[in-house]
Amino acid sequence: MAEHDLSQAELFDVFSNARRRRTVQFLKRQGGSCDLTALVERVAAWENDAPPEEITRTQRRRVYISLYQTHLPMLEDHGIVDWDPDAHRIELLPSEEVFEPYLDRNLGSEREWHRLYLAVATVGVSVFALAWVAIGTSAVAALVAIAVCIVVLALSLVQHVSRRPDRQFPFGRASR
Repeated sequence: MAEHDLSQAELFDVFSNARRRRTVQFLKRQGGSCDLTALVERVAAWENDAPPEEITRTQRRRVYISLYQTHLPMLEDHGIVDWDPDAHRIELLPSEEVFEPYLDRNLGSEREWHRLYLAVATVGVSVFALAWVAIGTSAVAALVAIAVCIVVLALSLVQHVSRRPDRQFPFGRASR
């Protein structure tokens, strides 16, 4: 099936499963092709929220079986990947524009939210500072308001960073 033959309903059906979405995202990150072993490790790590080196044999096996028997054949049947079960090689076929809207946004690179967070916090701090100068309220109230803005910014940044699966933290801990 050629990529232009995929209907929206078929794409929804194919990408209704997280393992199939993660497979395509991993292939995109790997330049369009990878070995089944690398794919199994990465998908198992994402699903278990753990670094690949901490994934157990049972966790790998569960992902391997479902990818091998169900998900990769379905992706191949729809013309999304070329799957060679004998060589354990997978290759991404269509252009990403066809299926990009159906993939998990939190697993890939996306809008740089830290800039938006910084802008919102800066505007908030500026408004509170101007209000403090213009109205002449107590310094304590203004400092509390500024502190609240800074705490919101910090929490937003921590949340954003913790949701990025490709982000590597010190000491080898990968985020979701």
